[in-house]
Amino acid sequence: MGAAKQKQQGVQVRTIDFMSQRYTAIIFSAILLVASVFSLAIQGLKFGLDFTGGLQIETQFSEPADLNRVRQVLTESGFKDAVVVNFGSARDLKITTQQNRIDLIKTQLEQQIDGLSASTIDIQTVSNRDDQRLPTGGMIIGFAAADAEQKQTIDQHFSRVGFDAYQLTDLNQQQFSLLTPDGVQVVTETLLAETLAGATDAEVTVKRTEFVGPQVGGELRDQGGIGLLFALGIVMIYVALRFQFKFSVGAVAALAHDVIIVLGFFSIFQLDFDLTVLAAVLAVIGYSLNDTIVVSDRIRENFRKLRKGSPADVINQSLSQTLGRTLVTSLTTLLVLLALFFFGGELIHAFSVALIIGIIIGTYSSVYVASNTLLLMNISKEDLMVPEKEGVEHDDMELP
Repeated sequence: MGAAKQKQQGVQVRTIDFMSQRYTAIIFSAILLVASVFSLAIQGLKFGLDFTGGLQIETQFSEPADLNRVRQVLTESGFKDAVVVNFGSARDLKITTQQNRIDLIKTQLEQQIDGLSASTIDIQTVSNRDDQRLPTGGMIIGFAAADAEQKQTIDQHFSRVGFDAYQLTDLNQQQFSLLTPDGVQVVTETLLAETLAGATDAEVTVKRTEFVGPQVGGELRDQGGIGLLFALGIVMIYVALRFQFKFSVGAVAALAHDVIIVLGFFSIFQLDFDLTVLAAVLAVIGYSLNDTIVVSDRIRENFRKLRKGSPADVINQSLSQTLGRTLVTSLTTLLVLLALFFFGGELIHAFSVALIIGIIIGTYSSVYVASNTLLLMNISKEDLMVPEKEGVEHDDMELP
């Protein structure tokens, strides 16, 4: 049994000369980083609803809805960048848009009433009891550049879609107002149900609309950035204590490299960046760090064990020994992410894209960024020597 074990330990792993291509890798990483930073500086990120503010709308159809048809109708109705996904079942849809309720009311009225322009509509909300026109609150919708025929058309439309308690003021100098005790949320949902009814023959019910304010979105964006910086700082401290300072610089360089390239990818292709993508970026940091630590541990072990060979030779041997583990881990993770990408639905589509890019780049950075940084900082055996305890050299001396 001991011989078998010795034989197993004596198996030699073919050493791949990774570091012979390290300058090519530096150029490749530099190109990716410059492109990412340039795009982030010029275009920025296309922040999703979580960061910009807007509406989340939950609707229910009496029969399964055609997502493509619903998206087409919403686009034609003036919704900007509306995202439509199934939410729970084929009859339940979740619609997100970066527009606020006032803008949506204007665009809905413009699309639903012939000859009406959103630029001629003025909307005021009444929330106090001091306004005698609507003492209990509601909305005042003003129409300019109007005539008697258009006023009649608007009256008929509001009556048809389900508004009962509204009233119209007299037409004066081509202007009149519609007063309704219904609040902005009720008006938004009622007009939206009318728009969605044009996408299908089914009955449509708007179950809930929720507004995310831009102030909340800005706070989430700032806290997300602080979270990323905090994670990088903690990583640097941990690796410095666990290994050595040069290893911590290499680990943080690799993580920063991965994060910037993932963010740059989303900026270049203008993909929606929301909280799920931010979570994916943080997951990339954890995944890449795990791989980097495995490689670093083997590099440290070989520096202490091998008596011959340059630092590049030691790193090449360490990378070759961990290559199989790295590839198997990355490939199995990618298989899961590809399944999420193709079959997971639109809600986690951006999440899976961020992780796929992050794992590919993270695997590359563990080999060519973290290890390369060690060589650039002139890592040597002396940096990793275990300090000897005082008096150890006298332990084997014989007493007289």
